[in-house]
Amino acid sequence: MRGSVYVHFPYCLAKCPYCDFVSYKAAPEAIDHEGYADAVLRELEARRAPFLAALAAKGGEPRIGSIFFGGGTPSLWEPRSLGRVLAALRRTLPATDDVEVTVECNPTSLDEARARMLQGEGVNRLSIGTQSLDADELRFLGRLHDPDGALRAIEGALRVADLRVSADLIFGLHGQPADAAPKQAARLCELGLSHVSAYQLTIEAGTQFGELARRGRLPLADDGRVAEAFLALDEAMTARGFRHYEISNYARPGQEARHNLGYWRGEPYLGLGCAAFGAYGGARRRNPTDPARYVAFTRELADAGASADDELVEPLDGATLLRERIMLGLRLECGFDLEEAANAVGEVAWTDERRRAADWLAARERLNVRGNHLAIPRHAWLFADDTAARLF
Repeated sequence: MRGSVYVHFPYCLAKCPYCDFVSYKAAPEAIDHEGYADAVLRELEARRAPFLAALAAKGGEPRIGSIFFGGGTPSLWEPRSLGRVLAALRRTLPATDDVEVTVECNPTSLDEARARMLQGEGVNRLSIGTQSLDADELRFLGRLHDPDGALRAIEGALRVADLRVSADLIFGLHGQPADAAPKQAARLCELGLSHVSAYQLTIEAGTQFGELARRGRLPLADDGRVAEAFLALDEAMTARGFRHYEISNYARPGQEARHNLGYWRGEPYLGLGCAAFGAYGGARRRNPTDPARYVAFTRELADAGASADDELVEPLDGATLLRERIMLGLRLECGFDLEEAANAVGEVAWTDERRRAADWLAARERLNVRGNHLAIPRHAWLFADDTAARLF
């Protein structure tokens, strides 16, 4: 059985107003780079055996297909400290020969030299948080870089041979012309990227934007304009040889993000680090969200073993697991096999209610149903959340 590993690095130079991930503002010199690596290694030692046992229980030989360092801003982490964690993962977990190792980066902490150092530690893929190539949009989004800084970071990374490079864009901003994001995506394609993620700006509770929206002080984009931008992005990217393989992701053939594919396919994953989540063995595990508490928690794990986190384990029943599989599987262009997903979690695939919902959606060309295989047609991706909910 194939699984993956996610490692969370919780520090950023600044907190973006739209971000709902756990992150803390910190200057690089104020971060205990080695101490945080020590904590992650303690957690790995405690969780390694239970995670491998959960993979083995799924059948076949356990293998790790991807390792993802997310955040926060992992490119702030000293490469030697990050590399120490990566080396331990490679040493103690069986991995595929072509294991994908991704580090999320911001342009403010990435240049060619940094990219080469990360590659020297075993990283083979970078995901760069460009977000926009427009100066006004970057200021609105609270980003610290400007368009030239974004382009320099990407070009520097692309000069490193055998390093796969992806970039992110955010669209759906108030006042943004429908063709703005497609033009920016085209510019990224021209640089030679192999992967682009394009996310609609979403307003989350608990963020600066969320509070402004609650008070009616945040200008929001028109839904029709957002839909136009989504469709224009699809047209621009596919015309340039990119496959729109997931609602928010485009890749040249063979360059899909394997780590995210694992999530969408429901593969088990081990979460390490402050605020990290993991899902394996029929349960979701979460770590403390405060960095100091996380470090102390890993010492408890070292003393008591994985049983020390009992209060942070959420058992997942079959119905919950199947709902997640439906929601994530329908994000993929290729869709998923409902019968296979239901059998894996001990649930009935075709209840009478689900069959009626699928027929209703198919009649409105919002769902393709071929036997047990379900997929959303590309033109209906805009309604994906509602489509998935109807099938729960």
